[in-house]
Amino acid sequence: MNENSSSPTRCDYTAAFLLLRLFLGLRTLIAGLEKFEANKSFSFSNYTENMNRVATAIANYSIIPGWATQAFAMSLGFLLVIFGAAILLGIKTRAALFFGGLVYVGLGFGLMAVQEGEGVAWIGMQVLMFAVALTLVRNNRFALVADKHCA
Repeated sequence: MNENSSSPTRCDYTAAFLLLRLFLGLRTLIAGLEKFEANKSFSFSNYTENMNRVATAIANYSIIPGWATQAFAMSLGFLLVIFGAAILLGIKTRAALFFGGLVYVGLGFGLMAVQEGEGVAWIGMQVLMFAVALTLVRNNRFALVADKHCA
């Protein structure tokens, strides 16, 4: 393709997707690992304590029932770590992006329910990045386990 051409090349799309994949993978993985931390220590007991506190706060200040906040909170960190690692490593990237994006939609819903507008905006930006990554996923050239392409 001509250097003076203004249309993006396949390499441009591959580079754009790789940047999004790295950012979203790292962001999702770190967000999951943070759930296991308290006082610079990582453990399952910290996770249980942190997530019980979050679930209780959301249930107390929103219309979402306690059983739903508890179920979401107790699985949240594990889902974020799994999807973050999968995105980062390129393991079933399309599925990992889609389901990781759904987790962020769930986080956004929880923040909407407690009327945390600024947090909703930040989560909304994350969801937008997941959506853009999904539109560029066909340019995923560096993956451990490739996806089957949608027709």
